[in-house]
Amino acid sequence: MTDDREQRAARFADLHRSGTFLLPNAWDTGSARILEAAGFPAIATTSAGVAFSFGRPDHGDDPGARVDRGTMLQRIREIVDGVGVPVNADLEDGYGREPDAVAATIGLAHAAGAVGGNIEDYSGDPASPLLDHELAVERIRAARGAAAGFVLNGRTDALLFGLPLEESIRRANAYLAAGADCAFVPGAADAATIGTLVRELDGPLNVVMGLTGGALSLDDLRELGVRRVTVGGSIARAMYRQLIDSARELAEHGTFGYAASQVSQDELNTIFSRRA
Repeated sequence: MTDDREQRAARFADLHRSGTFLLPNAWDTGSARILEAAGFPAIATTSAGVAFSFGRPDHGDDPGARVDRGTMLQRIREIVDGVGVPVNADLEDGYGREPDAVAATIGLAHAAGAVGGNIEDYSGDPASPLLDHELAVERIRAARGAAAGFVLNGRTDALLFGLPLEESIRRANAYLAAGADCAFVPGAADAATIGTLVRELDGPLNVVMGLTGGALSLDDLRELGVRRVTVGGSIARAMYRQLIDSARELAEHGTFGYAASQVSQDELNTIFSRRA
């Protein structure tokens, strides 16, 4: 890793030590540079947004339609090379069930310039959606050993699949004990649930907002004690909403009202002309 990458890694690790920070999610170089221009100290990738940008589903029933590891890592590298801020990579399930596969993915993401990454415990099997607890812990332990100085975010999807909050706490704490630097519990969106997680977890908490409109603000989350806030694929989906609405207006009405809210050519040129 170059000195610049080492500095990025140090800055990113520092963000996790105190306070609350917002880590918005990009899906390509252009979206990453817009987020950087807005002043965010770091950005994350969104695997959903990357998949959509390739015209692929996020997960889905056809494993052949999934964005493969090599393609995802190439996109991560493009984003890293296009900005000057630290980049956290959404690495989904680590692109393999076994700990060795997860460790290899972490090593490749680190080599691509990412300074942190998520590993989730979703099994891909709707009948049994979470990986066995011990296997999930071993995967985090293997990931921890794969790259020094890499901020590891251990994600449990227990709440997303209707399991009790206690299971999220049990898994998140096990991932922290196995070497994760931060615990990620998607599905925690109300003050009571988030407050309980902050009190019960043995490390920093990452929550994702923007899955719905959401009543909590960043100030609310700061007061609750959340360390890191991401937005997943919500910015990408909001942009695709605009694209779908524009396409329907053109196809169904032959009008051009969508153009009233477009970004000016000059503004985009100014953002994209800046060198990271």
